[in-house]
Amino acid sequence: MPDLPVEPSDPGRYPTDMESRVAVLEQIARTTTAALERIERRMDMYAAVLRAEHRSDFRWLLGIMLGGFGTLLGAMAHGFHWL
Repeated sequence: MPDLPVEPSDPGRYPTDMESRVAVLEQIARTTTAALERIERRMDMYAAVLRAEHRSDFRWLLGIMLGGFGTLLGAMAHGFHWL
């Protein structure tokens, strides 16, 4: 096996193909950052809508639970002849 030179043959900082690879990675990082910003904006918008829907659903659930417990207690009171 022949000896390979340890020092790079061109005087540049990186080999030519290394610079193109880094440029591609930098472009991917820029597009990823832009995509994440768009996703964050969308999620902020949807979060406000979901928060309002959850509040409404919670009120309905609480009303149904209280009504059901009241009906159950009324039926038990009638069955035990408390009323």
